[in-house]
Amino acid sequence: MQGIIFVTQQSLFMRLRSHYITFDIRQGLVLLCLMVALLQVHAQEEPGIKAIDVTTIKKGIRIVDSSEFAFVPKSFDIREYNTVNYRLLTPKNYWMAPINVSKKILLRFRLSNSGDSLSGVYFFPGFYFSDIQLYIIRQGAVQPLPRILPDHPDSIGFRYLSLHGNDSVDILAAILQEKTYTSILSPKLINENYLAPYILEQSSRRNLIDQVTFVFCGLLLMMIMFSLATFAMGANKEFLLYAGYALMLGLMLFSKSHFSYHISRVSYLLESYIDFILQGIGYCCYMAFMILFIETRKKHPFLHKLYLFSILVLVVAIVGYSFWHFSMDDYYTENIIENSTKFFLIAMAVIFMVYSARHWYDRLLRYLFWGNLFLLLFSILSQVLILTSPFRNLKGIFGSSLFYYEIGLFMELLFFLMGLAYKNRRQIINQTQEKERLKLDNERKELEKQMAVMAAHQEERDRISADMHDELGSGMTTIRLMSEIAKNKMKEETPVEIEKISQSANDVLNKMNAIIWSMNSGNDSLDNLVSYIRSYSLEYFEGTNINCKVLTPDDIPVIELSGDKRRNIFLCVKESLNNILKHASATSVKIVIHTDEELSIMIHDNGIGIDTENLREFGNGLKNIAKRMEKIGGSFQIEKDGGTITTLIYPL
Repeated sequence: MQGIIFVTQQSLFMRLRSHYITFDIRQGLVLLCLMVALLQVHAQEEPGIKAIDVTTIKKGIRIVDSSEFAFVPKSFDIREYNTVNYRLLTPKNYWMAPINVSKKILLRFRLSNSGDSLSGVYFFPGFYFSDIQLYIIRQGAVQPLPRILPDHPDSIGFRYLSLHGNDSVDILAAILQEKTYTSILSPKLINENYLAPYILEQSSRRNLIDQVTFVFCGLLLMMIMFSLATFAMGANKEFLLYAGYALMLGLMLFSKSHFSYHISRVSYLLESYIDFILQGIGYCCYMAFMILFIETRKKHPFLHKLYLFSILVLVVAIVGYSFWHFSMDDYYTENIIENSTKFFLIAMAVIFMVYSARHWYDRLLRYLFWGNLFLLLFSILSQVLILTSPFRNLKGIFGSSLFYYEIGLFMELLFFLMGLAYKNRRQIINQTQEKERLKLDNERKELEKQMAVMAAHQEERDRISADMHDELGSGMTTIRLMSEIAKNKMKEETPVEIEKISQSANDVLNKMNAIIWSMNSGNDSLDNLVSYIRSYSLEYFEGTNINCKVLTPDDIPVIELSGDKRRNIFLCVKESLNNILKHASATSVKIVIHTDEELSIMIHDNGIGIDTENLREFGNGLKNIAKRMEKIGGSFQIEKDGGTITTLIYPL
């Protein structure tokens, strides 16, 4: 019985022992699970993957994969930092979307100092972050650190941190962004002794694209000087506007290259505001230039209205952008204004190209079409690089959106110069034609004036001729008739004076008839001259012992001869006939007239011939013949050949 009791007690003891052991194991497992959970919770509360030892930073390191960030409103209470959901910062999410630009960034990371002495670094969150406040987190509370900036012109993006030896702290950075879409949250810790070389390295990192930009700015400067010189010489307002366009673009491109990657207020203001304003003003100048350059008001009314509307849209966009930039904290709307303006300009270029394609016959529009096409394509490519992340990682110059935009501007400038050369050439031709037209018009007016004077002279000649014929002619005829009547009455007792009166009256009447004939404009023709010479010659030798024969062409061309020319030619013929009658002792005279390419009058008598060595008795008469023919552009020749041959030549 006792054995049974002993066994029973022993069995009970073993059971109790086994029960307590089982209970301890279960309790230990529960405690182990609780500890693991607590460790996980603690691990979730600690920022980053690992602490960054400041003693290992020789130059500078990126802490993208060793920090966490979150976006909060600008009015966020920093003491509530632990209520925010943080994300690990990686290269996939460090680009700042426009919708987050107006928000405050909270960035957490851990620093440690394994050394024994105080060690410091500079914190740099990236470009286009200017308002930076650092805090230390100790026992869940945040303590602000003093804002210590380096003694350097490019200093606004840096804050100094120092850590005692063998210490470890959590750092919280509250960061405000500049109003630009180019912000990249890429925080770095930089050794305090390496800061100056780091800043220099950053400011010179775009060396190749800067060189390209400066070369292009030089081309724009040349265009500005050319446009101003053209404006000064010709007072063409369109070239002053083009100079304004080139100046705005040149300032924008030069400032972006000169101040790019500079960590200063000027650089940040240029990137966030001034570059868009310069571009907008530049395009306003360009559209105003196009209105004058292609004469849209007169030649292209549709483009005229389109450009005026576009200038209005750009002015509204510039004013709205400026108001939103300085008065509102909402960058997302500001970015919409900027992108909408750029897409509007792209649409403008498309509309212009469609219009130019429909007016392909206009060569000037063709040049501008190709220039706008290249500018449009490269502007779209530049905008794609800005808005999409896959292209942002291209290396070197090919990853710069500015490079492609400058290529488009260069091609647009090239085709503009070709169009300008074409227009200048057309303008020179038109000016020459206009000068010729004005010259011809002036010559026509001068000719009309001369013709009016000649007509007035001719009318006066006709009037004088008619008066001489009516008044003097009838008077001289009466004198001659009365002298003949007196001679008949006196018969043999006729005084010598009456005979002279009759002869003089007859001579004066013949001379007067010749003058009247030469003054009458109705006789201003070659045919009339030939007929008058023929009739006068036959009548002149009538009643003498000289036989006169006149040969004239069957067909005489219709050519006008002025009274002065007819009179000089006739007087030369008359003088030649008078010399034959007085001095030649001839019995026959032959007059041959030709009217082919020139008027040729050959007078040939069969007299004793002229003595060319003794011309005193013919001196004045022959000199008068030579002077008269020279006066009207003709020639005179006399020779001895079976009598005397006198030749008068006048080119028709």
